[in-house]
Amino acid sequence: MPRIASAKKNMRKTKAATARNRSQRAALRTALKTAKSTESSPAAKKKATQLLDRAARKGLIHRNTAARQKSAIAKSK
Repeated sequence: MPRIASAKKNMRKTKAATARNRSQRAALRTALKTAKSTESSPAAKKKATQLLDRAARKGLIHRNTAARQKSAIAKSK
């Protein structure tokens, strides 16, 4: 455990960011699975695309990864 106040604060910040990233990543994965399924609706594809754009903008995933996954969603029927 850190003794210095700034290190304690960094631990708190990291813990909060990790939890936030984990939940956003889980939501993104769920949306991608739904969008890539055979009976997916256009609304599900749009939601997944929006989540990919947001995740790339926030730095959760790389922008090329987002572009590649968006392309795969668009190709799926």
